[in-house]
Amino acid sequence: MMNHTTKGIVLRTVKYGETSVIVSIFTELFGLQSYIVNGVRSSSKKAGTKANLFQPGALLDLVVYHNEQKNLQRIKEYQWSVLYEHIFFDVFKGSVATFMVELLQKCLREPEPNPDMFYFVEDVLLHLDKAPSSVVANFPLFFALHLPAFFGFRIPDEYSVNRNILDLEEGIFVAQHPAHSFYLDGQLSETTATLLRVMHPSELEDIGLPVAVRRILLQHYEKYYMLHVPEFGHLRTLPVLQEVLG
Repeated sequence: MMNHTTKGIVLRTVKYGETSVIVSIFTELFGLQSYIVNGVRSSSKKAGTKANLFQPGALLDLVVYHNEQKNLQRIKEYQWSVLYEHIFFDVFKGSVATFMVELLQKCLREPEPNPDMFYFVEDVLLHLDKAPSSVVANFPLFFALHLPAFFGFRIPDEYSVNRNILDLEEGIFVAQHPAHSFYLDGQLSETTATLLRVMHPSELEDIGLPVAVRRILLQHYEKYYMLHVPEFGHLRTLPVLQEVLG
């Protein structure tokens, strides 16, 4: 079986047996993959250090065995691709990263390569790690609005004075209130349009939002995903994120 070198973003880790873990990783080359990693859990200090590499949100350099016929792959070598300065130690940045990872995980269903999406998520995580505290709270909004571009349900940036109501069911800005209750208007619609125009995380510094507005927007964006991603359910990390950022 051939070896492949790829970068990966850890999404979820589950204990397996006495010393092993099964890790869900979004890889640059193969998309979503599950790997069994042996010998990373024990009472020894060295094993504990190894397990740290498989925290959700970790960016890793991997050498993997890949077999299209198998659901569970193996990793030959692994190391940090980037060692975060803050995400694993800062409760605010850590909560945002955990939210982003859960959102990505709920949308990823098939093991198909999507390098553009991989680079987008990697870039947002790297900018989150370096971001000043004043803009950290805007990252979940930015990520939630831009991730759908890779799954085919991004909201087009067509906000105007006449089309100033965001229909969440249709995913477009419209001129009149829809018959259903899934829509945003007023400041919430305008702020969403502003966030859609942000092309890079560094631009988030220019957007100042009250805590209450962020809270309401995130609840509506969760609803947007529920309307467009089958069996999406609720985000477990959202109440925690709201509490921390509130």
